[in-house]
Amino acid sequence: MTIKTSFIAVTVGLLGLAQTAQAEDLVFDLVNRSSYDVIEFYASPVNVHSWEEDILGRDILESGYTVQITIADGRRSCEYDLRFVFDDGDVLERGGVDLCETHRYTLTD
Repeated sequence: MTIKTSFIAVTVGLLGLAQTAQAEDLVFDLVNRSSYDVIEFYASPVNVHSWEEDILGRDILESGYTVQITIADGRRSCEYDLRFVFDDGDVLERGGVDLCETHRYTLTD
């Protein structure tokens, strides 16, 4: 095996490892069956001790509506802490939600 061939074999092997190590996106439906609009939504891995950016951004999730959420943060974590801010100023926090197993998360009153 020449040096060039060895380098190619190592590079291909590393690329295979990189593809294996990539985390899949977490995708779930967020259903708002509460009486209030959700104006902010945060999801941070349980080992992160601050809230990351508002996933809704400038959008809101109106009462009675559903939105598909995709978390593509490149992490391998399944458990997230969730924070919802409603249009009446109330805040709801839920810790340790397994988003790998959750296909639908429903908010109610």
